[in-house]
Amino acid sequence: MSNRSCYSPARLPRRINLSSGVWLGAALLACSLGANATRAGDAPAWMHALVNAPLPAHDEKTDAVLLYSEEILSVQGNGKIKRTERRVFKILRPDGRKYGRIYANFDSETKINSIHGWCIPAQGKDYEVKDKDAMETALFGVQDGELMTDFKTKVLTIPAADPGNIVGYEIDQEVRPYVMQDVWAFQREEIPVREAHYTLQLPQGWEYKATWLNYAEAKPSEAGTQSQWVVKDVEGIRPEYDMPPREGVAGQMIVSLIPPGGSQSKGFENWMDMGRWENGLALGRRDASQEIKQKVAELTGSKATQLEKMRALAQFAQRDVRYVAIQLGIGGWQPHPASDIFVHRYGDCKDKATILSTMLKEIGVTSYYVSVNTERGTVTPATPATRWFNHEILAIKLPDGLEDSSLVAVLAHPKLGRLLIFDPTDDMTPIGQLRGALQANYALLVTPEGGELVELPKLPALLNGVQRTAKLTLNPTGTLSGDVREVRVGDRAAAQRAALRSVTKDADRIKPVESLLANSLSTYSLTKASVTNLNQMDQPFIFDYSLVAQNYAKTAGNLLLVRPRVIGNKSSSLLETKEPRKYPVEFEGPSRDTDTFEIKLPDGYQVDDLPPAVNADYSFASYHSKAEVDGNTLRYTRTFEVKELSVPLSKVEDLKKLYRIIAGDERNTAVLKPAGQ
Repeated sequence: MSNRSCYSPARLPRRINLSSGVWLGAALLACSLGANATRAGDAPAWMHALVNAPLPAHDEKTDAVLLYSEEILSVQGNGKIKRTERRVFKILRPDGRKYGRIYANFDSETKINSIHGWCIPAQGKDYEVKDKDAMETALFGVQDGELMTDFKTKVLTIPAADPGNIVGYEIDQEVRPYVMQDVWAFQREEIPVREAHYTLQLPQGWEYKATWLNYAEAKPSEAGTQSQWVVKDVEGIRPEYDMPPREGVAGQMIVSLIPPGGSQSKGFENWMDMGRWENGLALGRRDASQEIKQKVAELTGSKATQLEKMRALAQFAQRDVRYVAIQLGIGGWQPHPASDIFVHRYGDCKDKATILSTMLKEIGVTSYYVSVNTERGTVTPATPATRWFNHEILAIKLPDGLEDSSLVAVLAHPKLGRLLIFDPTDDMTPIGQLRGALQANYALLVTPEGGELVELPKLPALLNGVQRTAKLTLNPTGTLSGDVREVRVGDRAAAQRAALRSVTKDADRIKPVESLLANSLSTYSLTKASVTNLNQMDQPFIFDYSLVAQNYAKTAGNLLLVRPRVIGNKSSSLLETKEPRKYPVEFEGPSRDTDTFEIKLPDGYQVDDLPPAVNADYSFASYHSKAEVDGNTLRYTRTFEVKELSVPLSKVEDLKKLYRIIAGDERNTAVLKPAGQ
């Protein structure tokens, strides 16, 4: 677990992070440091050697280029690691000044020996900043439920990081990792890289296993126990909307270090190894105290079936155990004992999974930890065993004969049987279902025998979406009025409940409706609105409202022009960019949205012309719409379904075409004429 997420207690990487992905609070603090903490000093020779170096390929939007990076990892026989990290940037645009700010992350297992930064201006003397000029800071306030952590950051600002100047830094640190593994993330920046080096120095008898991802493998040069890799002219990763996570597209090398004798702290050679390591951390943590046993009896005693008992325990873990993370030392990886979690009634995702697993065992139900990354695509079948997971959930072994239509998030395992995948931290998704970000996601199933990379189930699209129906009346002056019902299920319901979780005023609960209408109608008034099943997570979330839209129909002589698609937008300008798309498009999850609008025609009018039906069907999504007349009613129906969760680059043009088809359909109008003409 190496990255934070809204549902995860994961620890940040035990390495140096520059500019991107660092807290805003630290950045604001750093802005005040450079002016008072600078002095003249010569930059080192390895920086000056780059003053006239050619720049890597870039365009006019590039803020800076990384001229040179170097990481030297020196492993000692006792398992300690010394790391030296160097970076040299040339600033090209004002927004590139952020690369003159250094963030050195550390904790109780990491020591920053020294940190230096330099600036070589286009004209004038060099500048230097050192350790004494850095500010050490911890987290600002409670973030994502994190109450306590030993994680800290040193912030050092290099002066004069202005366009045309060169800035660089060097950091020396000592690390004693829990697992002997490192990641060379040579393509982690948005900017291009001219040259990157990685050097590994091992003690006699040690071995390593290097795995390359998203980049052609570079063979190392070997000299005794030292290995060195070099890559050149690496493109930057410029962000795109709805692109895969950075780890899923960035070039990197994962290095597992293997000491002689099979030490417990060796790097993972495979997923089985990693599962054994995680299982070892949890040994004894799921032992039930007498208080837990009594609570299980209290919650389940009146329940008639095993499924009802499971639901009661799941709701306890979701709602009665607050999400609070206390991560000190190995606590970022190891769950607390179930007895402590129960007494305090709080914990992070590992703890919520632990208390539920413990309670399920008391009713005879077996469960297993499942480690997953909340950004689908971070871990794939090509990913070697590494701690890129940032969230812990459960795989619950369903008892033989337990069948229920509500249990849809089921993984059929060839040895363990039917496993229900459930997230005890997600209090908006009832047991039996799974939110979209986790569906079709690769995760580590942890058993006493070890780990196994599995693909989590993908749920049917009809379990997530908005079903909107409206019965409306159009008068001869063009005013539209009537009633609308929106039924939300799955993630659509969970997202709306989450948005309204802290809302206390009835008037504020209908703001999502007002926003929808404002984006769909030029003028409108909302005459009444209500919410149903706001807190009933196992029921659909419902909006009922009534509206009046003046001048909805437009006049053209004696004709009325009416848009059958009254409210809601499915089109997108996501791909309407000047630059060609470089990465796939990722959907949150499978979904199926439907609209049915029935418009009673004004007296004395009939339909003269209808928009054509639309039938656009692609492997990743489909869109169907139809306008028809039934007596004196104009009926418009449409369905938009997301079937695949990723649109590869080869199909992006088809997705653009689909969105254009939808946009055209949403603009289409029906023509009404006076009856008898």
